[in-house]
Amino acid sequence: MANCCLHGSWILSCLLSGMWSFAILARSSAGGYYAPASAGFKPTTWALAHATFYGDESASSTTGGACGYGNVFSNGYGTSTVALSSTMFKDGYGCGTCYQIKCVQSNACIKGVPFTTVTATNLCPPNYSQDSNNGGWCNPPRVHFDMSKPAFMKIAQWKAGIIPVMYRRVLCVRTGGIRFQFQGNGYWLLVYVMNVGGGGDIATMWVKGTKTGWMSMSHNWGASYQAFASLGGQALSFKLTSYTTRQIIVAYNVAPSNWRAGMTYQANVNFK
Repeated sequence: MANCCLHGSWILSCLLSGMWSFAILARSSAGGYYAPASAGFKPTTWALAHATFYGDESASSTTGGACGYGNVFSNGYGTSTVALSSTMFKDGYGCGTCYQIKCVQSNACIKGVPFTTVTATNLCPPNYSQDSNNGGWCNPPRVHFDMSKPAFMKIAQWKAGIIPVMYRRVLCVRTGGIRFQFQGNGYWLLVYVMNVGGGGDIATMWVKGTKTGWMSMSHNWGASYQAFASLGGQALSFKLTSYTTRQIIVAYNVAPSNWRAGMTYQANVNFK
């Protein structure tokens, strides 16, 4: 079974909602703005791959994954998570994507379970010391899923170790709006983007303070974006583009002027 890289732990967050406005491009019935760049996310066709698992039944080893979601339990992802091989992880642009996975062609498959749905929160790194078909399951260009043990056990007996699966990308259904977790300092803003609906992924991101214009944020790693700018004392707005659908969302004043690192601020709408 593959071992997955873990990335940090995060301090207590505070969700703020209901006080700040959120809009999307092109006017909607709710008075916001909505970008008609796509019809929203559509599931892909089923394809063949393989799956392993990591950790134990508690899924504690899934926290702090390479996407930067920190505590996946308190941040809403639970135990239905998966680490992607680098081919699918795409240097972090695969973070937040959702998949239906079903066990096939194995005596270990649990009968009567059509599939389980998981969210990508981690990276399953290559292991070039082993053959891709004998231990190096996550070596490129292989498509491979290293599932949390609870997710794996929903579709197969864990003693199997590795199983053939069918998978497809599906819509990420999230409760509430996109969440922005702040790190950094007064001259460097690092934002982890969580709870993303629709395709679940982010391609590009911009930030705007009440005293600035829109500034492009660079992709740091996983689901994080950064801006090297002095933004303290300003309410912050964000503009995001979905990696898969190219849909655009703008979140106005999602964080108040007294924002600080370690806090999480939540918008009230999401990608579809």
